[in-house]
Amino acid sequence: MFCCFVCDKEETVVGRQPGGTCPYCGGVMQAMDIKSRWRFCFLPLCGRTKRRVVCTQCNRQGVAKY
Repeated sequence: MFCCFVCDKEETVVGRQPGGTCPYCGGVMQAMDIKSRWRFCFLPLCGRTKRRVVCTQCNRQGVAKY
């Protein structure tokens, strides 16, 4: 018996905003609103929007305070 599970997570960037300065390197932080969708066998299960804050120079993730 062959069993195959097809799961997929699709992430798209909805919006970008400046987020301040990086405490590690002094670069520009960028706040991104990311919409993620989980799918099982091409059927959408759930969707969620979250905010990520990332430095554009050193690629470290910051903490979103809002």
